[in-house]
Amino acid sequence: MRKIHFFSAQTKPCLLAVLALSSSGLAMAQADPIDYRLVGDLGGALYSTQSIVRSKSNQTRLLPYAYLDYGRFFARVDTFGLKTVKLGNGYLELTTRVSQDGWRADTPALAGLTTRKTPIPIGLGTFQKTPYGAFFINGFVDVNKSHGSLFEATYVAEFKLGKFSFYPQLGLDYRSAKYNNYLYGVTSAESNASGFSAFNAGASLAPVIGLGIDVPIGEPWVLNFQFRRQWLDANISSSPIVRGGAQNTGFAALSYRFK
Repeated sequence: MRKIHFFSAQTKPCLLAVLALSSSGLAMAQADPIDYRLVGDLGGALYSTQSIVRSKSNQTRLLPYAYLDYGRFFARVDTFGLKTVKLGNGYLELTTRVSQDGWRADTPALAGLTTRKTPIPIGLGTFQKTPYGAFFINGFVDVNKSHGSLFEATYVAEFKLGKFSFYPQLGLDYRSAKYNNYLYGVTSAESNASGFSAFNAGASLAPVIGLGIDVPIGEPWVLNFQFRRQWLDANISSSPIVRGGAQNTGFAALSYRFK
């Protein structure tokens, strides 16, 4: 069995950036105390994910929805983890993510390619709540097949209009060459079998924008909506098995709000 190095030369910059960005300018700030009661939203949602792989259909799924805290445990839609030591306006967190980046080579157009296993990202992160908005910073390594790394930094603001709460989002998404090449590269053997040109994907850096909306519909029920758009770096969009230059994701949820 191949040994996975969580703190390899490739993943160290991402994990160190989590610490540097979250602690910069926040050394004197105070994190919220750990509270062993359920706080947040829990329900069900219809999730939509645009496929960027040729001939693969977009995914629409009805799944549980959670954006909540209980003690040191937290759930943030697709990201789950445990808070550890205090760090700035939050905590250093052990995190994992439910990824949808894998795909099956089960269409005629993808004949000759091999199925890409869904990544299992595990790493470190932090959520920093400040008077100027919230910062989400995460660094992951895929412990499944690619052994590549991911890093993201997202800023989320909040403003209210009547009973509606709006959460505009702006972020950057980094993916290592190992991660991208596993998912979107084409080996020489696959090229010969499929007819696609051989392609070696490099590391990528992509901007992300989004908007979340919360609509109370009568205590304690809330409608939650989110839309996000990520532009694809040329090291992904240039792959012969990738279509389009951006990926859209979103969900609509009905949840019970615990206070």
